Amino acid sequence: MNTPALTSEDRDFVKRAVEASIRVGVLALIAIWALAILRPFVDLVLWSIILSVAIYPLYARLARRVGSRHKLAATLITLVALAILLVPAWMFFGASIEEARQVAAQAEAGTLRVPPPPDGVRDWPLIGERWHAFWSQASRDLEATLERIQPELQALGTWVLRSLAGLAGTVLKFVLSIIIAGVLLSTAQKGKDFSVMFATRLAGPQGADFVRLSVATIRSVAQGVIGIALIQSALSGIGLLVVGVPGAMIWALIVLVLAIMQLPPILVLGPAMVYVFAHSSTVTAVIFLVYGLVVSGSDSFLKPMLLGRGVDVPMLVILLGAIGGMIVSGIIGLFVGAVILALAYQLMMAWLTQDADLGLKSESQITVPPELDE
Repeated sequence: MNTPALTSEDRDFVKRAVEASIRVGVLALIAIWALAILRPFVDLVLWSIILSVAIYPLYARLARRVGSRHKLAATLITLVALAILLVPAWMFFGASIEEARQVAAQAEAGTLRVPPPPDGVRDWPLIGERWHAFWSQASRDLEATLERIQPELQALGTWVLRSLAGLAGTVLKFVLSIIIAGVLLSTAQKGKDFSVMFATRLAGPQGADFVRLSVATIRSVAQGVIGIALIQSALSGIGLLVVGVPGAMIWALIVLVLAIMQLPPILVLGPAMVYVFAHSSTVTAVIFLVYGLVVSGSDSFLKPMLLGRGVDVPMLVILLGAIGGMIVSGIIGLFVGAVILALAYQLMMAWLTQDADLGLKSESQITVPPELDE
C-alpha cells in the first residue's frame, strides 16, 4: 500500500510541532530542575513574603518618618523583629540548659530531692490517687523510682533532645525568614511590579485586582489569626511565669500552636490552674484562674477588631491550613499553611463568582499599600 506523500504545508506543520514540543520539554525540564533546587527553601521564602506583606504598612510609615530612606527603615524593622524573636529564645534555651545542668549536678552529688506531694493532689480527678502514690514514692526513694522507670526516662530524654534540636532549627528558620523579609521590604516596589505583571499574565486585566485581594487576605489572616495567637501566647507565658509554673515558655508555645488551630488556650491553662491551686496560695490561684479565663476568651473581642479589617475566611479553612501545614513543614508550616490555604480559598471564590470587586468588602475596610492603588 502506497503512503501518500506529504505536502510542503504538512512538512512545515510537523516541523513546527516538533520544534514546539522540544521547546516545551526543555522549558519543563528547566522548571522542574529549578523547583527541585528551590524546594528546601519554599516554606522559608513563602513565610518571608507573608511577613513582608503583613508588616508593610508599618514599614511604609517608618520609611516616611526617616525621610524616605527605605533601606534604613527595612533594617530597623528587621533588627527589632530579630530582637523580639531572639531574646525570648535565648532566655528559654539558657534557662533550659541551666536547669538541666543543675539537675545533673545534684543527681551526681546525690543531693537531688523531690518534695512530698501536697494533699490536694489526691483530689485530682481520675489520676489523683495514682499520681499521689507515685509522687510520694519518688520523694521517699528517688533513686529506686528512677531505676523503675528508666526505659521511660530514656525515651523521654531522647524525645526532649530531638524536640529542642527541632525548636532550635525552627528558630534559625524564623531568623532567616525575617532577614529575607527585610530584603523584600527594601525592594517592595519591584516586588509589587513583578506581582502585578505575573498576575496580569495569568489572569489578564484582573491581575492587579487579584494581587490586591491576595494582599488583603494575607493581612487579614496575619492580623486576625496569627496576631491573636501571638497575643494569647504572650499573655499566657507571662501569667505562667508570674505564678511559677514549670516550663512556662514551652506551654506558651503550645498555646500558640493551639490558638492558630482555632483551639482555646484553656486546654493548656486549665491544667496549669489545677497546678497553681495545688502549689500556691488560694489568692494567687484565684487571680490566675480569672486571668486565664480572660486570656482564653480574649479572641471573642480581638477577632472583631483585627479579623474584621480584611476579608472573611471560614475558620475551617484556617484550621485545615494550620494542621496540614504543620504536618508537612513543622512549626513554620503552621503559619504558612493557614495563610496559603486562606489565600487559595479567596482566590478560588473570586474566580468562581467573577465579581467585579473580587470579593473585597470596601476600600475603607482593607489596608492596601498605596502602590497597589496606582
